[in-house]
Amino acid sequence: MQQIEAISSEPVHNLANLLSKCIRINDLKLGRLIHSRLIKTALNFNTFLANRLIDMYSKCSSLEYAQQAFNEVSNKNAQSWNTILSAYCQRGLFGKTFQVLDVMPEPNVVSYNSIISSLTRRGFPGKAMGFFKRMQTRHEDEFLIDEFTVVGVVNACACLGALNLLRELHGLATVVGVRFNHVVCNALIDAYGKCGKPEYSYFIFCQMHETDVFSWTSMLVAYIRASRLADACSLFDSMPVRNVVAWTALITGFAQNGEGDKALCIFKEMLEEGIVPSASTYVSVLSACADIPLIEKGKQVHGHIFRYTCLIDLHNVFVVNALIDMYCKCGDMISAMALFERLDGKDRVTWNSIIIGFAHNGNGEMSLFVFDKMIEAGTKPNHVTFLGVLSACSHCGLLSEGFHYLHSMEREYGIVPQLDHYGILIDLLGRKNRLQEAAELIKGAPWRTDNIGMWGALLGACRVHGNLKLARRAAEALFELEPDNAARYIMLSNIYAAAGRWDDACILRRYMDIRGLVKEAAYSWIEIKSVIHKFVAKDKSHSRSEEIKELLLKLIDPMKDAGYIFHIESSYFLEDDAFS
Repeated sequence: MQQIEAISSEPVHNLANLLSKCIRINDLKLGRLIHSRLIKTALNFNTFLANRLIDMYSKCSSLEYAQQAFNEVSNKNAQSWNTILSAYCQRGLFGKTFQVLDVMPEPNVVSYNSIISSLTRRGFPGKAMGFFKRMQTRHEDEFLIDEFTVVGVVNACACLGALNLLRELHGLATVVGVRFNHVVCNALIDAYGKCGKPEYSYFIFCQMHETDVFSWTSMLVAYIRASRLADACSLFDSMPVRNVVAWTALITGFAQNGEGDKALCIFKEMLEEGIVPSASTYVSVLSACADIPLIEKGKQVHGHIFRYTCLIDLHNVFVVNALIDMYCKCGDMISAMALFERLDGKDRVTWNSIIIGFAHNGNGEMSLFVFDKMIEAGTKPNHVTFLGVLSACSHCGLLSEGFHYLHSMEREYGIVPQLDHYGILIDLLGRKNRLQEAAELIKGAPWRTDNIGMWGALLGACRVHGNLKLARRAAEALFELEPDNAARYIMLSNIYAAAGRWDDACILRRYMDIRGLVKEAAYSWIEIKSVIHKFVAKDKSHSRSEEIKELLLKLIDPMKDAGYIFHIESSYFLEDDAFS
């Protein structure tokens, strides 16, 4: 055995390099040939090469051969055990992982780190935290922790949003003398950001002797998550290197915080600086266009994708889904459907976008038709799918079908209906003037009666149908749930006024004045040549208001001829609450 181990190190070195090449190019066939060579030359008894062999099989997706190579190692060392343990961890085979751990002669911190990081990466951060605690209990005489442990557990805390645990771990790492290199610091910056504490992230960022692009980007994202966009912009302007990830993060931040115009301006600056957008960039930019919504801007972005990106981006499902969503929200269902039909790899998001798009644009029949096609295609719906389906039923007045889909959610697809689903059914019953049934549905809802959306839908329906008794009941529930929402008080005041209950309407208005409640003005808008024109009720500030008034007067007679009946509110108290 000693003679075998004493074989010249040069062939060992060459064979180790060849095994590394197999991993790099994912060549299992070459790896097996090298394995055969090792057996013929008795080099398979060399523990160093045997460990490399196990690693090669693992990374070339052949766990069976990895286990076989591990079994053949006669003189297993800690690296042998950790290599096969890591192989099972990386595949998410935690049953086998813990079997290996149970028979390991001496598990070390490397063994535990593999399990912690893999559990977190596979979506089990709670189990990773539990394992870390058991690991410390098992070694009561010392803290088994290094910088890799810190990174793994910090990532678990970030996924859980466990701020207190994160701070405890940070303190423990400081006390036991863990080396805070840039990898550890970057993980902490990111974790504190995900836990909603960008000021802690910034403290660590300022303590770093040397930062890299990940440090800057993690700090930027921490500010964005906390909606501290001014701080994010200040940091972004100071960044030594602004890569596509940083630009995309800033664009996403403004888009998600309702500042789509600013997001589009940043995208324009990004292009002017010669930064090539990624698929994620386009998704964020299209989201901004959809939320404003600006269809002309969206079409320009679509054209940019078509002209300047490689072919793979034109078929990237995330980009295409964002395009479909943008066209749906801007009301261009023809373009949305054209993209939908051309996309080969439709996922659930693709189907949901088009189903909801048709529902929200008033074409309930087409929405339900696409849902049937989704089921035929074998794509399993989720709770979002049924929000679109039930909205389609509501817009079409399909009451029995709406209840059928609601009951089929749990019965056929194992999806428990949420409050939003019941809210749509309340709206559908309200449209049919079946208000008492709507009230009973709220009373019998699984989550009791503390849902704003359901009571809001009922109150709106009571206003339309003049049901004062139920309106008061719905309003009282809403006043308790959201006492500072002025729109609810105004709507009930309008219902009182329409019923001739002037004193009650006055009392509500005085109560609003005392509490300083003011309803945000509702507005309608139209896009002309990429410019949004907003119109508030009774507002005459638009530069072309006289022309608009003249045109409306010209439209009155044709509208009457078409059968439209004008409803003129006679009450001094009535206010526009169509968008409440």
